[in-house]
Amino acid sequence: MKTKFPHLCQPITLGRVAFRNRMFSAPMGGTDITADCSVGPRTPGFYELRAKGGAAAVTASELVVHPQTDASHMFHINLTTPGNLAGWTFLADAVARHGAVPSVELSHSGQYAGTYLVDKDKKKSLTQFGPSDWVRPDGIPVKALTKEQIADIVKSYGEAATLAKRVGFQMVMVHGGHGWLVNQFLSPAFNHRTDEYGGSFENRLRFAREVLTEVRKAVGSGFPIEFRMSGAELFDGGYTLEDGVKIAQGVEDLVDLIHVSAGSYQFGFFTTHLPMFAPHGNNVYLAAEIKKHVHKPVATIGALNDPAQMEEIIASGKADVVEMARALLADPFLPNKVMAGQEDEIVRCLRCFTCMAERPTTGTRRCTVNPLIGRECEGTDVLPAARKKKVVVAGGGVSGMKAAITAAQRGHQVILLEKTGELGGILKSEQALPFKYEMYQLGLTFARQMEKEGVEVRLNTPATPELLEQLAPDALILAVGSSPIVPPLPGIDGDNVVVVNNYYLEKEKVADTVVVLGGGLAGCECAVHLGMEGKQVHLVEMRDSLAVDCNIRHRPILMQQVDKYTTVHTGLQGLRVTEEGLVCKDGEGKEVLIPGKTVICAVGQRSNRDTVNELRGCAPFVREIGDCARVSNITNAVYQGYHAALDI
Repeated sequence: MKTKFPHLCQPITLGRVAFRNRMFSAPMGGTDITADCSVGPRTPGFYELRAKGGAAAVTASELVVHPQTDASHMFHINLTTPGNLAGWTFLADAVARHGAVPSVELSHSGQYAGTYLVDKDKKKSLTQFGPSDWVRPDGIPVKALTKEQIADIVKSYGEAATLAKRVGFQMVMVHGGHGWLVNQFLSPAFNHRTDEYGGSFENRLRFAREVLTEVRKAVGSGFPIEFRMSGAELFDGGYTLEDGVKIAQGVEDLVDLIHVSAGSYQFGFFTTHLPMFAPHGNNVYLAAEIKKHVHKPVATIGALNDPAQMEEIIASGKADVVEMARALLADPFLPNKVMAGQEDEIVRCLRCFTCMAERPTTGTRRCTVNPLIGRECEGTDVLPAARKKKVVVAGGGVSGMKAAITAAQRGHQVILLEKTGELGGILKSEQALPFKYEMYQLGLTFARQMEKEGVEVRLNTPATPELLEQLAPDALILAVGSSPIVPPLPGIDGDNVVVVNNYYLEKEKVADTVVVLGGGLAGCECAVHLGMEGKQVHLVEMRDSLAVDCNIRHRPILMQQVDKYTTVHTGLQGLRVTEEGLVCKDGEGKEVLIPGKTVICAVGQRSNRDTVNELRGCAPFVREIGDCARVSNITNAVYQGYHAALDI
């Protein structure tokens, strides 16, 4: 079979191990870590899904090599905890049995120990170790490691690598980037030692070389070692790309693959984990430059999910391997789809940070567009129903479409009714915001999946009791969504007002000066977009805080964009819309005019409960999902749609 992406699909050999393509699953922390830091029962399935999906390598993360100085609640490997090695063996085997190479990331958090603890107060009570004494910007003191501790940590890398090989891993990755301990020694910003581990470049490189030498001694020749590094730290005082080249050159004799990432945890989380506001592949230039100066293969990473872009990266020689993390949560089968030429069926990552917000919040994983993530042990295959039924789905938004797809995959006869002439629901409005276009694409992808699965779609057909009586479904899934809240303010129905849901239809009405009424997630993102277009934007919110409905990972970067592109007014209540803008009332009851020729109304959504109440008795089995049940988010909409169909 001739592939459309020959370079991306070409095998590669590292050491004496063959990899089936150039698409690797980058390190991602497991879904459940036991109290004693062993592999939990859900975690093997979490990694296995990416192996089934066609990734050439799947790397488990993070295995803390020296718990004595890194008290993070992350994975440990040892001979003393009952069941510990068994858990790792099951994990490695779960990956290997699907033809992928199982790998594990050997790590030490150093001065960032406890980063992923759900209990943030406990993090403050830990002793943080690093190359040098200092106080972190968040006020946490860091204690310099002694030479004896350094030697013991180096030894522990070898011991962990030995056990990793013993339980079935076929590659190890040494984490040397992102501000973790190896990177801290490399960084002039963090390493102020005056002994043989500090000062000159050669001294700052010493710890990394000692670690890699110990790992090589443990695993032997021919066993692949991947070294993950930041190509540049990307903050003032950190090392530059020129230094990154020297680091890569300084370790390449000890490794088989140089994995070039970017940034540092303390000062650049969003340069390491690119948000929706950054271009896809924004950090590829780092790998491309380093590849010019080394002889070992180079991997790149950074919000990559487009097969055409990844093919160009490999074909043009910018890198030898592309690594993906979030993209393979959104669609674990992306590599298989690339290999089969089915790239139009890929479910794209939205870069919404739900997956990363869940980890420090609840200690698990979840994905907005993939309801399987973190729950793989409950079953990843949609099984045929014992008895085929007629299923009607009312509503063609994301929740309804996911329900229709899943029900059809189970063999049911599925009819989807959509009252408008276009599928996608509220996601249709996202096509107007370039940094959220992938949310609009999600609706298009689900529409293609419905067509493939044989769902009968009836557009311009609202669900009514009369129609449902005629169709006589065995099961009815109500996904009739929500409607925008429009407050009864004088002037709100004027020609200078645009409801945020309709912005994509009425962009030409928006003038150069804009007031956005409503500082929730939708209002903030619309305001940022308008600011990016060069408009003067005022953002008005009645509460004291913006985007309280936003997850903890996305919110900080969104607030940076809000500060950059808008003028914020909190604690103001809208009173009336005029030709001059929005008249508000402040906390003291005084009227304030926020100037703007256009007002965008973004005060929220209200569930379409009247429609639900009208239809809920129209079938033996009825399930309410998505916004019509409770206004929420895409994550819950997809999850509810999937499981509603499984329940029929």
